Amino acid sequence: MNPIRILKGIWIRFLSVIIPFTFPAQITTFLHRLRGVKVGKGSKISRSVQIDDAYPHLVKIGKYVWVTAGVMILCHQRNLNKYEKGKPVMHCPLTTAEVIIKDGAHIGIGAIIMPGVTIGEGAVIGAGAVVTKDVPPYSLALGVPARVVKSFT
Repeated sequence: MNPIRILKGIWIRFLSVIIPFTFPAQITTFLHRLRGVKVGKGSKISRSVQIDDAYPHLVKIGKYVWVTAGVMILCHQRNLNKYEKGKPVMHCPLTTAEVIIKDGAHIGIGAIIMPGVTIGEGAVIGAGAVVTKDVPPYSLALGVPARVVKSFT
């Protein structure tokens, strides 16, 4: 492996370890930026948020977004298309995809955002929701898996 890549990985994981002990949210958000997360002006990330350790650069958070406590944002997962009985899951390849959270969105406590999802401008994700598909702008998505239950005018 490339030594630069190894050092970058250590740096990203080091920041992940200290983030839960930081406050206020502006410092936590700043540290996520140092990890490679793209965060817009006025956005806040709670200290207990977990953003993908392997691919933080694939997360794009717009302006004035609030990512509340306990949220997980993932940018990679196992591709199970060729998974079969007797084969270790670890042998399935990883797929990666960006997560985009647009301006003014709100991510509720404990939500999980899966790879490849775009959350529209002004959208609200309810507490504990598991977002597996795109959420349109100015809508409320709840549940497991999350589905849109309301659109705001």
